[in-house]
Amino acid sequence: MLEPAEWASAGIPLLRSPREVVSGLHSRHRPIPATAVVAVLDHEERLTASASFTRRAAVAADGWEFRNALLAQLRRVIPHDLRRRTPVRTAVLLYCREGDERWTEEDGAWMWGLRDACTLHGLRCGAYITLTRGGWQVLGEGRGGRRPSSLSEPAPLADAAVEHRTTPTRSGGGAAEALRRTAAR
Repeated sequence: MLEPAEWASAGIPLLRSPREVVSGLHSRHRPIPATAVVAVLDHEERLTASASFTRRAAVAADGWEFRNALLAQLRRVIPHDLRRRTPVRTAVLLYCREGDERWTEEDGAWMWGLRDACTLHGLRCGAYITLTRGGWQVLGEGRGGRRPSSLSEPAPLADAAVEHRTTPTRSGGGAAEALRRTAAR
């Protein structure tokens, strides 16, 4: 578990536009309390990959368990960067929970788990964000807002305040388009 002072002194890079990151993840994953959303951002803070999962209520707040869960999700959605000399992508964690925006021991366990999972996957450790009834809060930075919150309806992705385009999804239709171009020659 990490204390807020340890997290703040760890040199976690600040998000340029945390509201856009939070709004985009809220729209994509529609988290409810006990939902964790881990996202990987490129060097320009564009979303590269993300995954969400629900925390089992029976499990106590254990950084080792959280680290393993985060690492499993990261391995599922994006290859590791362990061969790079320095990390180029950053992982952030948005955790939707009950209560207010103040730090809890559970937050400390998530912070430790995120930091360790990033190290083991070759990523830079990024922001830890809580989403509660009162809004969102980037812990260790003191930045937050009232919208979105755990109670608010997610905005449609087209309306989400996302300045950067995300990596286009592949529809699998590229081969048919290539064949059409080849046939036209």
